[in-house]
Amino acid sequence: MRKIRLAAPSHWYRKFNSSMKKHFTLLLLTMLAFVGYAQKKPEASFEQHFVNLRNTFRANDAFETVKFVEPRWRLAGNTGFNESIGYVEKILQQAGFKKEVTGEADGPLTYRIETRKMRHPTWEPVSASLTIEGEVTPILMYATNHNMMAVNSASTPKEGITAEVIDVGQGTRQDFEGKDVTGKIVLGEAGARNLYSIAMEMGAAGVLAYSMPAYNQPEKHVNSIQFQSIPLKDIEQQKWVILLSYQAKEKLKAVLAKGTLRVTVKTETKIYTADELTLVANARGTTHPDERFVFSAHVQEPGANDNATGVGTLAEMARTTAELIQQKKLVPLRTITFLWGDEINSTDRYIKDDAVRARGIKWGLSLDMVGEDVSKTGGTFLIEKMPDPSAIWTRGNEKHTEWGGNVLTEAQMFPHYFNDILLNRCFQQARTNGWNVQSNPFEGGSDHTPFLQAKIPGLLMWHFTDVFYHTDGDRIDMVSAEEMKNVGVSALATAFLLCSADESETLLLVDEVSTNAHKRLAVEFELSKAAIKSGSKIADEQHILEVWTDWYVKAIGTMTDILPGGSTEGVTLKITSAQGKLQHKRDELVNALNTRK
Repeated sequence: MRKIRLAAPSHWYRKFNSSMKKHFTLLLLTMLAFVGYAQKKPEASFEQHFVNLRNTFRANDAFETVKFVEPRWRLAGNTGFNESIGYVEKILQQAGFKKEVTGEADGPLTYRIETRKMRHPTWEPVSASLTIEGEVTPILMYATNHNMMAVNSASTPKEGITAEVIDVGQGTRQDFEGKDVTGKIVLGEAGARNLYSIAMEMGAAGVLAYSMPAYNQPEKHVNSIQFQSIPLKDIEQQKWVILLSYQAKEKLKAVLAKGTLRVTVKTETKIYTADELTLVANARGTTHPDERFVFSAHVQEPGANDNATGVGTLAEMARTTAELIQQKKLVPLRTITFLWGDEINSTDRYIKDDAVRARGIKWGLSLDMVGEDVSKTGGTFLIEKMPDPSAIWTRGNEKHTEWGGNVLTEAQMFPHYFNDILLNRCFQQARTNGWNVQSNPFEGGSDHTPFLQAKIPGLLMWHFTDVFYHTDGDRIDMVSAEEMKNVGVSALATAFLLCSADESETLLLVDEVSTNAHKRLAVEFELSKAAIKSGSKIADEQHILEVWTDWYVKAIGTMTDILPGGSTEGVTLKITSAQGKLQHKRDELVNALNTRK
């Protein structure tokens, strides 16, 4: 075969060819970059935050804070509350936080203590005992039953009050009928507040109340007492309520069954006017300081897990953040705020007291009961999600805790990526050590609710169901330092990522949430197939898939706010593409349900 010699290319062809080579090279580089991006797993990209945090977070220091806070009976304004605030302040000072002089802009690490006059007096217990007449040893003593006095109980005379006990059953008004309780002590199996109010109307000298939820397993943990409170209207006229353990209640009932029962009650408490303290610390953002991630942990309540562990974990999180900033391993573009105070009230004020500040709060995360030794308490680590469709259709692996939650409506949904990003960071930590991470549909009742009420994304990290919840069995031996570290590391990794994400990280986060969305649709599709097989209407099951899709499409749409300074064209295109793919998947699954007979 003869070779054909081609003529040399003309000048315009050489120029065109050279241009094409340049474009091809650029195209090839772009494709290779895309392949590298596509092959890069989100966890690998975010792992450096975890490495730094695992090496820096001191679990023993968090535990030491719990040991200081736990023995103190803490209510806003009282000695135990204020001492706990003071202890955390010292941790902040030693970590390099400086007390504000003119404001948060004083430096990269600042703190302040806000002081407010309380509208109502504070209260603290000193000592108490309950003794059956004729016996030497009390059946209850404050030294071993920290919750035996209802909050706002007054002191008895030093010698105590000795009187006959009248059993009023369930403590309803009908149960009081025909019984003379004037100057006597009322015994009832009812909540302290209502029982006390009726007993005071009837002239009783005081109250013995028993009321324990089933999840506390009182017949097993016979000495547990769950704390309660009574109204405080007039300090001079105030009486007292002794809260009973199951064992104490049963002993009193046994004596009553044989005849008259008389007891001696001694209480010593303090009721006084006070100031309420809130501690606020800031790691100031370098480029967008007015935008912030807010952590909160409430100080009040008398337990170790509830919520000395929240206080201790957050204190160590603040110290860890300061150390990483000082080592130049962290440069937060947005501000990270740490808040300790009175549950719900302090967080609510932080949002409402400054409208400008509130507009910059992008995420709120509450730490409440975060350090349980689950082998002892029976609790499970949970992230309580923002309202998503699992709070409407709670099925499959989704379930409410024994705290309980109401069925929400579609109008109450709060579509946002925060649920998935925090959960995935917890799962990322769990893969290193087997930590058990679960979630529950929205229920409410802690510091995350003020954020949600203000239309700010808010989540709760907690444990439930805990058999010692709100009881005096919630002590330091039920706490795990390692559990606090898992929570603290995961929470901070989430905040560090969201406060300093670049474009590539944001793109990975969009992929991550999109993957979760598709997994959710697949799960719901299987549940709907089973439901239809059991008699559910096809249209109802299709609607569930549609609502979940709508929730995730909107949640992915909110990801335009992750990048400090605003979204880029690449991120916006990625979001639009993810939304379209999800909607296509919805159509496919909805049609598949429609073909099932």
